Amino acid sequence: MTQPQSNTIKGKFSTCKITQRIDLTEDLLKIWVKPADPFTFKPGQYCTIGKEGIERPYSIVSSPDEEEIELFVEVVPPPDGNLTPIIHKLKVGDELTIRPRAKGLFVFQPDFKNHVMVGTVTGTVPYVSMLRKFINDVNWQAENAIRKSDYKFFILEGASYLDEFGYDEELIDLCNTHDFIDFIPSISRPNEERNKKWSGAVGRINTLVEDFVKNKNLIPNETCIYACGHPQMIEDVNKRFSKTDFYFIEERFWKEDD
Repeated sequence: MTQPQSNTIKGKFSTCKITQRIDLTEDLLKIWVKPADPFTFKPGQYCTIGKEGIERPYSIVSSPDEEEIELFVEVVPPPDGNLTPIIHKLKVGDELTIRPRAKGLFVFQPDFKNHVMVGTVTGTVPYVSMLRKFINDVNWQAENAIRKSDYKFFILEGASYLDEFGYDEELIDLCNTHDFIDFIPSISRPNEERNKKWSGAVGRINTLVEDFVKNKNLIPNETCIYACGHPQMIEDVNKRFSKTDFYFIEERFWKEDD
């Protein structure tokens, strides 16, 4: 993940205001911010926001077509976390700084028909952005060699607890309305009380990817495998496919100071 830059350089940042906030758990929340100046980005990229002289990059949930920037934030307590404890205390109407340009190379790879998107908790954020844009982009077929109807998306998300799936309802709905989308969530602590209502897949998501790809009979040179989230998950998925012909890209963000 790109290292944060100082926001003390004059003219290098703008502002944005929190317009909405939803708390999912004690340490997971969604916020929507409205930039004071025009802000453009590609699905999968991140914005750099700040408060009290501290800046950090956050992947964007929103599609570029949306008016506001949606963020999914995991609160990391000090000493590892510096900005998220501050964000956790903010309310609607409060202001943040924002760098004027989005960055990041972890974007949709249109040259592949199949897209296996592996993430942990907040690591699914760029995939949601990509899907929202793909579904609503009426000009897609004219811009890419592959027909829009030939693309397939497989979102594999892992979490310790079922209440950490921040976009499961949206992804399930997309599965039910679009036959080219498949969503497979899995929890790694099925025996804990917090997961007593869980009836889906169990196990760390990185251990399930190989069998999933094999069962779907995905052709390597037509498939891109994405990994975003916990670095150990990313390393394991990379290792499993490094000696194959599958194309692999990664994005790491874990504990905002890593």
